[in-house]
Formats: sequence, structure tokens, C-alpha cells
Amino acid sequence: MQATRTYLELTDRGQFKAAFGDFPDVAIASAPQPQPELYRMCYRTVGEAFHWRDRWDWTDEEIAAHLGNPAIQLFVAMRMTGKHAARLAGWYELRRVAEDDSVEIAYFGIVAAEFGRGFGKHLLSSAVRDAWALGPPRVWLHTCTLDHANAPQAQVHHRRDPDHSDPDLRPVYVVGTPVELFGR
Repeated sequence: MQATRTYLELTDRGQFKAAFGDFPDVAIASAPQPQPELYRMCYRTVGEAFHWRDRWDWTDEEIAAHLGNPAIQLFVAMRMTGKHAARLAGWYELRRVAEDDSVEIAYFGIVAAEFGRGFGKHLLSSAVRDAWALGPPRVWLHTCTLDHANAPQAQVHHRRDPDHSDPDLRPVYVVGTPVELFGR
């Protein structure tokens, strides 16, 4: 299966316009000592539809080692479904990159039940906010053509600005080829 990977980066907080929504029944929190079962549930629940396979078969020991790395932070979004019940709404993983002190939004996704509610924008705004809170010189992520149609890469392929007059466009890379993507 072929896919085009798109790399997006922010080098200034002002490049990203947050789109927080009103989701009072959703809690987004850092999971300070997540168990392998939680990570596997997040990864598989979101990733199955989008062909995420690189960590599909990780053992509990591999997941624990990954989560034990101080460069990794896991955030989980849970939607309350009753007084004492909740279900996964989405999640993201931040990774501090030692080589340049940047922060990568390494994994990001929402469950299918959240599609079409604006929750993806809300969760991405949270991920970007939490990444910047770590004080990096840049925040970046990659997405690919296997991801949901509303993923940032879809905007690259559907954006039309033939005379390059939009001041909010900024360069990014799609498999090594410079393209432009609006930053706001």
C-alpha cells in the first residue's frame, strides 16, 4: 500500500490558530504512568481504520519501554457516557526530539464516533498547546494520505492559491518536495 507522507511544522506559536470547541463532557489529560493496555487500546481503536501497523504487534514489554522513555508523553481524551462511565474519544502522543529539542506530535487521532463534531480541531489544538508548553523551538507532525480526509495533509492537496498571494502559507515538505500549506 502506497502513501504520501506530509511533514508540517510550526516555528512560532502564532502560526497556529487554535480551534477549541465546547466539549464539557470530554476530559483530556496526560497519562503520567500509562499501562500497556491503555496504550494498545488507544493505538488500535483509532489506528485500525487508518492502517496503523508499526506498533500493532508490540508486546507489553515493548509498550512499557516506549512509555517509560522520558521523551514520551501520552494524552487521552475520554467522553463521559454516564455518571461513572466514559469511552475513548481520542488521544495523542508527544515526543521530545533530542537532536533539536523539538516536539513531535508523534501520534494523534480520534475515534470514528467523534467524526463530524469538530472534536478533531479541538484535540489538535490541545496537542499543539501541550507541545508548546514544553518550550521547544518548533512543533511538528506528519500525516499521510491513509489518514482521515480531514487530516492536515488533505488541505495541502485541496488548497488552491496559484499566484501564492496568501500571506498565511508557509513551506512544508511532502516526501522531500517543497509544497505550501496555510499556517492559519
